[in-house]
Amino acid sequence: MNKRNLVKIAVLVVALLILVVALAVAMPSLMHHAEQAPAVTPLGTYWSENSVPAQELRDFVARVTNPEDKANFIPEKDRIAVFDMDGTLTCETYYTYYDTMMFIEFCLHDHPERVSDELKEVAAAIQPGYLADESLARYFAKAYAGMTVEEFSEYAVEFGRKQTASFENMRYIDNFYLPMVEVVRFLYENGFQIYVISGTERTTTRAIVANSPIKDYVTPNHVIGTDFEVKVKGHEDESSNMNFKYADGDELVLTGGFIQKNLNANKSIYVEREIGQRPVLAFGNSGSDTSMMNYTIDSRNPYPAQAYMVVADDNVREWGKQDWAAKSADYLAMGYIPISMKNDFAQIYPEGIVPAAEQYQPQVEALDQAA
Repeated sequence: MNKRNLVKIAVLVVALLILVVALAVAMPSLMHHAEQAPAVTPLGTYWSENSVPAQELRDFVARVTNPEDKANFIPEKDRIAVFDMDGTLTCETYYTYYDTMMFIEFCLHDHPERVSDELKEVAAAIQPGYLADESLARYFAKAYAGMTVEEFSEYAVEFGRKQTASFENMRYIDNFYLPMVEVVRFLYENGFQIYVISGTERTTTRAIVANSPIKDYVTPNHVIGTDFEVKVKGHEDESSNMNFKYADGDELVLTGGFIQKNLNANKSIYVEREIGQRPVLAFGNSGSDTSMMNYTIDSRNPYPAQAYMVVADDNVREWGKQDWAAKSADYLAMGYIPISMKNDFAQIYPEGIVPAAEQYQPQVEALDQAA
């Protein structure tokens, strides 16, 4: 080995020694800084620092994901969390539900030529405090008759890109509560399967979820909603789907028929039919969710379970007018953990989204224009 190579080797050895010494000196300091770095608190971004329900959820997740806690541990395959959508994950007060506002817009503004005068009158008559029952949902189904499932889904997104008059700087599709998005992500990252169980029609709910901040945590087959009748195009009048078969190139279309509204007891029945086991966490916001909540916390659930209810008591950042004292007392009596939008949500919407000067604008003029 010549002298030049020996010099190179010597220089390399010295450099390595210097590096080792430097790391040895720096390591205690690096470890100290790592130890001192504040831990990221789950649900710490959009939830109030002293939120009781946020802490209860943190504690629950810590228990059920700890394999050393034999009494509470839940295997990942059984970690199922179900969420109502309207009023739980999303705004329902501009001035009412997404699907209702979409129906009004479709009948009176976007496609009045496609609907009957009866449907236009129904759309124009909807005011705050209306009853979102099965009879109204039947009108919704009729409005979209003849559309393919793809067209209907695309319209649900198209409508969602419109600005709501009830909030400044909000499109309908931007209606998700940031603290609840944080809950979904927190649970997903801890091995929970997330289901959205909505009274809104299924395809519409899928379209909303697929264009939302929770799109990476909820797959289409984890969306359960109200069902409108769908058939193969050209066979809409057949009495049974057994009378025909789907072929390559066929279209699935909405017939205008209605199957079932996914509220009240139907929510628990749909959970059983489509999931096949009891959830261990449930989130809702109204009486129509209580069946799903009770099904979750039923004493026969083989695992620990909790149910949370969002109370719309914030009339400054939202249009919530519910009385916290009365609602929270009712929910606690039923075994649910109440969440105050006013006190538990540090931030509700992205910056710049605030309630407008007025919540409701009558649709009478729109009806005259649609006629």
